[in-house]
Amino acid sequence: MSTTVSKRGNHGLSLAPWGFRPQSGRLFENLLSRMFDEGDEGWIGGEISPTVDLSETDKEVDVSMDLPGMKAENIDIQVNQNMLTVKGERKEEMEEKGRTFHRVERRSGSFVRTVSLPCEVDEDKVNAEYKDGVLSIKMPKSKKSQAKKIAVKT
Repeated sequence: MSTTVSKRGNHGLSLAPWGFRPQSGRLFENLLSRMFDEGDEGWIGGEISPTVDLSETDKEVDVSMDLPGMKAENIDIQVNQNMLTVKGERKEEMEEKGRTFHRVERRSGSFVRTVSLPCEVDEDKVNAEYKDGVLSIKMPKSKKSQAKKIAVKT
């Protein structure tokens, strides 16, 4: 079986595939450029989304979260079963009269970040500390989550 393919018209190869015109490409490029503008530090759309490190040892689960420029009284932490929820708000600083801002990159607003924990923790013994813009949360594992060494009899 054979198929015949014939060429109709004189289209040749196009630098604008799928019918895009060069101007639409520039619009898309401009949009991407604004989204990832120099200095945005990954904050797309002005939303606060703090980074999280989660680790564990035999006895506890540790979470570190970058929250620069926040105040401890504006941070709310909740632990429910194996879920950790951190809420916070960074308030906008008042602008000074007579001052012209040429670039404003520091974000204000609120966030909610929920992280699934690798095991159950003792909710009554959770300890949180906020220092130098980093929130550190230490959560002792519940007794049933801690590994127990079993001796092998011979």
